[in-house]
Amino acid sequence: MGAEATVKSKKYAYDYDQYKDGEKGPGTLIEDILADPEFLGLTEIVIGDWGNTWEESCQSILDVIAEQSDRFSHIESLFIGDMGYEECEVSWIKQGDYSRLWEAMPQLKELTIKGSTDLNLGQICHNGLESLTIICGGLPVSVIRQIQEAKLPNLKKLLLYIGVEYYGFDGTADTIKELLANADFPRLTYLGITDSEMQDELAQIVLESKYMEQIDTLDLSNGILTDKGGALLLEKLSSYPNIKKLDVHYNYLSQQMADDLEKLPFDIDVSEREGAEVYDGEIYMSAMLTE
Repeated sequence: MGAEATVKSKKYAYDYDQYKDGEKGPGTLIEDILADPEFLGLTEIVIGDWGNTWEESCQSILDVIAEQSDRFSHIESLFIGDMGYEECEVSWIKQGDYSRLWEAMPQLKELTIKGSTDLNLGQICHNGLESLTIICGGLPVSVIRQIQEAKLPNLKKLLLYIGVEYYGFDGTADTIKELLANADFPRLTYLGITDSEMQDELAQIVLESKYMEQIDTLDLSNGILTDKGGALLLEKLSSYPNIKKLDVHYNYLSQQMADDLEKLPFDIDVSEREGAEVYDGEIYMSAMLTE
């Protein structure tokens, strides 16, 4: 018999009927988590809709984790904000300040955050974190700078949804170039720079970055990647025998370019090819997650 899975995960959230009377919110959700008899047996908790997500942030959840950190010492994976658009649009999710989390959870290996409104990561310093994912419609420069300055010597996976200006991204392609030039993640093996309107330009920046020599997975998915970016990938990736997987699902590649990319000698996902829309003579393309 194979070994049993070590990750014991559970999602906590409220549905509409539970919070419509105004008595449920992030404060009561964290109380419910701690009172759950299954909680002590978990290694991962996923926090979904905490009730009035567009009005009240998850700060009280983060505060309890920091203040009662001993009660969360068995949690190695944390996802805060796991909800679909029918519960709360991603740009409406009110996030919080994670500054105290790094010291409070030294055992944490994976952190996933959905939503970027009011998001603050503080000074990131954590020896054990292996995976950091931020899913949003627009990632603020302030957060990108915090990641750039992070001390994460064991980070293996970095996945960032860059998004668009209307929903919070207030940088340029140079912002991402500076991130990749100045961040120091010596053990990084998975790099995801995704969900951007300028995916072709970001593809070139990533391909010219220092991390191309050490990663085995390159994720440029969910953005406006066209044949211009596809051609760059075809030209450059053969120089990096360390690459084992390329993810460009949700793209604007032609069928021919997708076929050519699939001939590369590693795993590749070119699914979900989108077609540009034309309206009044204008061509419209959009990143996957903007709203």
